[in-house]
Amino acid sequence: MYELFSYGDAGWGDEILRGLAITVQLAVVTLPVGLFLGFLAAFASMSKWRPLRVLGFGYTTVMRGLPEILTLFVVYNGAGLLLNVILRWWSPEAPPTDFSPFAAGVIALGMVFGAFAGEVLRGAFQSLDIGQIEAGRAIGMTNRQIFLRIQLPQVWRFALPGLGNLWINMLKDTALVSVIALDDLMRMTKVAVGVTKQPFTFYLLACLIYWVMCVLSELVLAKLERRANRGIRRVTS
Repeated sequence: MYELFSYGDAGWGDEILRGLAITVQLAVVTLPVGLFLGFLAAFASMSKWRPLRVLGFGYTTVMRGLPEILTLFVVYNGAGLLLNVILRWWSPEAPPTDFSPFAAGVIALGMVFGAFAGEVLRGAFQSLDIGQIEAGRAIGMTNRQIFLRIQLPQVWRFALPGLGNLWINMLKDTALVSVIALDDLMRMTKVAVGVTKQPFTFYLLACLIYWVMCVLSELVLAKLERRANRGIRRVTS
């Protein structure tokens, strides 16, 4: 069994590690994209302008109602089709181009993460005491200063548990990109199973790797929550 996980032509250790690296890269790149979309969705949902509110709520409602794998297929095939249309318009003699599976994974997972994050962030913003914002304006703070010094630190504290859960879910959802031929951990596991005919061994290994990543994420998130809540007095009954 140990030979199956060795490096080189005799084992699959190097392929599994390369797939793990791509999985981690995909999750890390998707996180800021999803957070950016989440803030945009939250701001749009809380806007005083009705069309923006409709757009914000429409985005979160639609994206939360679609299966992640369907979103992935739509982005991968739709973006690829759009890219080729633009290339043919720019240069009619341009050969067809395949859309990057990694980019498709980042966009699709980022859109899903952003929809759920938008609701988490909207709830966090609505939990803030409006009196603090009015006090900031009373002492001459600009809207930017109010956001950075008053709102954002508290929103981060309120939203962190929900965003942490979304991160762990997104980390596991990266396995979906294997269906569009991205050589992530799940795809390399499937390839190893197809060649070695050892499904239990390799799928169990993949389970352990995903579990370890989630446990490490939970430890980091717990530390971030403790830091975000430092100085906060907890009232016990």
